Formats: sequence, structure tokens, C-alpha cells
Amino acid sequence: MDQTRWWEQEIPIGGPIQKGQLLTYNLTELIKPESYLVRLTPITRYGEGDASERTITYREFHCSFEEEALCSFSQDKSDEFDWIRQSGTKEGTTYTPNTGPSSDHTGSSQGFYMFIETSRPRLEGDKARLMSPTFNINTKSVSSSSASKNPTYCFTFYYHMFGKHIGALNIFLRLKGQMLTDTLIWSLTGNQGNYWQQARVNIHPTTTFQVVMEGVRGSGIEGNIAIDDVTIEEGECKDSPSNSVSVCAWLFVLYVSVLPCDRLATCPG
Repeated sequence: MDQTRWWEQEIPIGGPIQKGQLLTYNLTELIKPESYLVRLTPITRYGEGDASERTITYREFHCSFEEEALCSFSQDKSDEFDWIRQSGTKEGTTYTPNTGPSSDHTGSSQGFYMFIETSRPRLEGDKARLMSPTFNINTKSVSSSSASKNPTYCFTFYYHMFGKHIGALNIFLRLKGQMLTDTLIWSLTGNQGNYWQQARVNIHPTTTFQVVMEGVRGSGIEGNIAIDDVTIEEGECKDSPSNSVSVCAWLFVLYVSVLPCDRLATCPG
């Protein structure tokens, strides 16, 4: 017996949509850890178009850098230079040739991401650090039978490292105590190709923590490094579903369905 339940919501669009234009819509009151099937159907003056579907899950922290507040990420004031919020269509963009992305990880030229600019006056070895908000660990997630075991969180992000002078991208786990302790948990160096890739890292904090993303300038100017769509959620890292959604119309009808766990490979347990 099919127990699927659907909620329908119309999303009005104020005029024609340009190719590649980024649209956002917030889904509220989602229940953790349910997974949801979202169906997006364009409605035009001629009727319904082809629907696009995507499975989404509850995320405790997600930042795509679309807002100037940067989801409470902050620049480290003790480094040599800063990360820059950028998009492919931002006015005044001055890309160094043969390096850096032209869009965010979804392919949208209007979507934002963070990157380091490695042209002058930057020198080899200069570092830029971007610090996440502070997170408190969930002690309730640790059972009494394994009280000595620290809770596990999955830290995921997209990175773009293209150019013959790429330095390094380092990820540190910063524990907050009487003294700050930074532990290197992920690192990548050199040219990784002109496309976005995803990284997933399991972290095991013992106390309140931050994640620090450090970009290191390489030997020349063709070494821009970018990051996008940062997520921190409870539990071990799992494979992620496809992120591709492409629709265009004057009105969208949004259907949301709760999927039974026996139909999802991503269900817990």
C-alpha cells in the first residue's frame, strides 16, 4: 500500500526567467531525519511542463554563501589575506586567466561562492582562513553504553582548484577550550581540474568546535581556489544524491512527499 503523502505549494514568479537564473524557496517544518521527495512542475499559459524531482534530507547546517552575512562564517584576522565572496556575474570581476571557476558548483553564473585571489600582491605561502560559526556538540547522540565515544559529524563541501600554480586547501578542526587547538583533518594540493568536486570528512569533536578552511597561495598567479555549499550534520558521512535541477516557467507547483525509509538508500539504520 502506497503511504506517500503530498503537500502542494504554488510559487509565483514575477515575470520571465533568464537562462541560468537562480531561484530559491525555503521548505519549513521538515522532520528530522525524514527524507523528502520534491517535485517541481512548471506551469505556463499552455499548461504543465515536464516535472523535475529531487530527494532532499534535513540538514543541520548548510551555507551556499548566497547572503552577504556568509552564514556567520568569519575571516581570520591573523592570516595574510581574506577569502572573497564572488559570482560569475558580479560587477567588477577580475579573474586571473586560466584559473578559478566561472560559476558556483550548481553551474549558475548568478550563484555565489568563496574564493582566494592569488594575483599580486600575494606571495607564495600566504594563507587565507575562513572560520565557521561555533558549534556545540550533541552529547545526547552518544549512548550511555558508549559514553567514552565522541559524537560524529559529517562535514561536506565543494571545492574548485584549477590552475598550474595551485597551492593547497587545508581543513582544520578547531576545538574551543582553555586553549584553541587546531587539527588538520583534510588537505589537497595542486591542480585538480576545471570543475567542482565534493569532499566529505568525518569529524569527532570532544567539545565546542569550529571548522577552519585555509587556502594557501602557490608559486604563481594561476592558483585561485574556491569553495561552495558547506554542510555540517550529525552522523557518519553518506553518499549524496544528485544536485541537478533545471526548470523554467512563470509559475511553479511544488509537491513535497515524505518517503518511507524502505524506499531510500539514504535512510538511517
